Amino acid sequence: MRAVEIQEYGGPEVLKVVEAEVPEPGPGQVSVDVAYTGVNFADLKARSEGYRVPALPFVPGLEVSGRVRGLGAGVTGLAVGQEVAALTQGGAYADVVVADAVTVFPLPPGVGLRTGATLPTVLPTAYALIHTVGRLQPGERVLVQGAAGGVGTVLGQLASAAGAGAVYGVVSGAAKAEYAREHGYDEVFVTSSASFAKEVREATDGRGVDLALDPVGGETLRASLAALAPFGRLVSFGNASGAQPWQVGQPDLYPLALSVSGFSILTLAQTAPAELRALTERAFRTVVDGVVSLPVTAEFALPDAAEAHRLMGARTSTGKLLLRAERTAGEADIA
Repeated sequence: MRAVEIQEYGGPEVLKVVEAEVPEPGPGQVSVDVAYTGVNFADLKARSEGYRVPALPFVPGLEVSGRVRGLGAGVTGLAVGQEVAALTQGGAYADVVVADAVTVFPLPPGVGLRTGATLPTVLPTAYALIHTVGRLQPGERVLVQGAAGGVGTVLGQLASAAGAGAVYGVVSGAAKAEYAREHGYDEVFVTSSASFAKEVREATDGRGVDLALDPVGGETLRASLAALAPFGRLVSFGNASGAQPWQVGQPDLYPLALSVSGFSILTLAQTAPAELRALTERAFRTVVDGVVSLPVTAEFALPDAAEAHRLMGARTSTGKLLLRAERTAGEADIA
């Protein structure tokens, strides 16, 4: 089979298409013939700096859609040929991937394979940030960093559907701001610095927001905390900036009775997979019910994974990027 492998850390050019052995599922695992693979910022960090890479060579990729190829010992509730979406710990840039059965989900009726590949990481993350961890209440104001990305696109829709009083987003360019406004955001701040905290205060008549959601870290995380209203909550769900972790202390929290929490879907998959499964099943229902949609804004053939990384790394992409593993007419085998 084909796989896209990292043999050394670096830019997109280090992604190499190789011929690899087809993996077999072990006990409690499922192998999947991949149709589509979702591209995530975590894949770029794996390629460039070894984020969550146990050893080289390594095949990146955290989410797929496809059809069940094989079942390991003890797996029930799934059938060979069934269309599924799956969350993996890596290996998804390939024709076949193995995942733990607890993170393999039958696609809901009416959800195709292309849409299915957008769901495993983005949708449960966004649902948890709004409902499970963020505990948004009707009328509250929300601030989202990266409002035009995959998670940001869904957060705007979920917050609006949950009755948020206002949904504010932060993006890095005017085109992204226009896109975010089409997906649930009431006002979008275009900035590449931490100045958004002042703009948020002005937009809220000095009060601030009740819930801030931050995947960036560093100075952006500090500014998100500074944008909170009394009793506000900040949820950190990533460190895209690569900054050193910031220690939040009593002096930061006591004056306005603030709280800070975190969320990582990959960590939850390892530490509490049953909780993740229940969360994911609730999140998937929002797609079936038409509450949210996640546009696929660019699609690349599997061997063109480097181009997908270049696009995402340029910070100009919106929505979701996919790799297509299923071959179309004219696509060649590995040379």
